[in-house]
Amino acid sequence: MASGNLLYAQSGGVTAVINATASGVIGEARARKVKVLAARNGILGALREELIDTSKESAAAIRGLAHTPGGAFGSCRYKLKSLEADRARYERLLDVLRAHDVRWFLYNGGNDSADTAHKVSQLAAEFDYPLTCIGVPKTIDNDLAVTDCCPGFGSAAKYTAVSVREAALDVAAMAETSTKVFVYEAMGRHAGWLAAAAGLAGEGPDDAPHLILFPERPYDEADFLARVRKVVDRVGYCVVVASEGIQTADGRFVADAGGGKDSFGHTQLGGVASYLAGKVKDELGLKVHWTLPDYLQRSARHIASKTDLDQALAVGKAAVRLALAGRNATMPVIRRTADKPYRWKIDSAPLEQVANHEKKMPAGFLRRDGYGITAAARRYLEPLIRGEAYPPYRNGIPAYVTLKNAPVKKKLPAWKG
Repeated sequence: MASGNLLYAQSGGVTAVINATASGVIGEARARKVKVLAARNGILGALREELIDTSKESAAAIRGLAHTPGGAFGSCRYKLKSLEADRARYERLLDVLRAHDVRWFLYNGGNDSADTAHKVSQLAAEFDYPLTCIGVPKTIDNDLAVTDCCPGFGSAAKYTAVSVREAALDVAAMAETSTKVFVYEAMGRHAGWLAAAAGLAGEGPDDAPHLILFPERPYDEADFLARVRKVVDRVGYCVVVASEGIQTADGRFVADAGGGKDSFGHTQLGGVASYLAGKVKDELGLKVHWTLPDYLQRSARHIASKTDLDQALAVGKAAVRLALAGRNATMPVIRRTADKPYRWKIDSAPLEQVANHEKKMPAGFLRRDGYGITAAARRYLEPLIRGEAYPPYRNGIPAYVTLKNAPVKKKLPAWKG
């Protein structure tokens, strides 16, 4: 049995398959006789010494995590600043790791989580504490650098494409005497990957979605409204998909909700669909409906992508292997090796190449007019939503797993932070 414990934590917005990664981590560690502790509510649980003993869970429960959405151990939006600015918190974290003989730290999240794992590895080295830190990729935004795609994205992309296609059939049926325009809002602050996935809902020029608005292209209101009118005149109705992060040419978020910030310091977005719907109604006089799927798009495990599930499990297992091999400040990443047939493998990359970098949609993925996706984007996106991985059902609804989450006895004074 390897000496020491492994600490796993989830961070940021959860996904339909982040628990599959947790299942991969715990299953792989158990196979290697390594005990896994989990932090309750991400890095906050580590700071508060609120740890969970996953060895109290049955093998069936750990396997069941693979088909359960949400975050089994709780997540958080809590960003540690620089080592200098947040010195006391980092040292407290190191104290907790020491107290529980944690020798491997796996942080499952996005850009900010990769940055935190990198900084913790630097602090441990400074104090000569034998700790291997691994970032584990996750985000429905698909905006992590280096990796070809991010676990969580494929399932959210599948939900988006399916939802837009189904809603479009509804709108088409009612357009003669009712709704002429439907606006669907997709998550995506600076990168339009999820909005782009909606483009998979149709193939021909008159198929929905008819217009996609990306953060990578400035929002021009007059041009947008003119195009809506033209589509309605030609097709009879218009389906619009808008990324929550679309901006005007001067860099202002169209959906800036009063300038509020989340706990990562990011502008709190949401509401671009209602804004666009209001403009269509007021300026064009058309009946319009809009939707904000919000958490639904990232929690829809019932329609998860099999590709996404496989990749989520794989990065969890690879993270443990990298950790036990002493590959400090590293992240397992997905490398695409072929498009047709689609093939991929797990590789690794230094955390410094991932932390605080953001992958946006390539120019070649956006249609020349800026309102749709290209064939290259379709080749990239289609394999990521392929395959069905339905959860087991009981009495008509998915049979999801709830863990015991048995607490580990605390050894340190309460954290005053």
